[in-house]
Amino acid sequence: MAPKRPDYEGSDGESYGKPSKRSRMMEKDTDEYLKRRERNNIAVKKSRERSRQKAKETIEQVNRLRAENEMLEQKVEILSKELSVLKDLFLAHAGNVAQSERAIEATESRAPIPDHQYSSSKQKQ
Repeated sequence: MAPKRPDYEGSDGESYGKPSKRSRMMEKDTDEYLKRRERNNIAVKKSRERSRQKAKETIEQVNRLRAENEMLEQKVEILSKELSVLKDLFLAHAGNVAQSERAIEATESRAPIPDHQYSSSKQKQ
């Protein structure tokens, strides 16, 4: 039986078994190597184009969200001003109602003047 020939020999003559993919590099002038390089170049171009497209989409989304955020901040400001005006109106109205009630109470505390038949019957009872 013939001695088994090692698949790969190191510089020291020792056998390392099957060569790794890297050590089985193809000759640069072969058709297979050129095809693989071409396919790799195409894959790299596609990958980089996808990365550029994704970055572009991300920037566009950021710009849309910033514009929407500015619009919403303006809306919050407008609504806050409107709320302030409505609060002031409400407080002014509430103050007028309170003054009117105090004036009515002050008037009623004096001798009430009947203005219809029910008022006079209440006083008699």
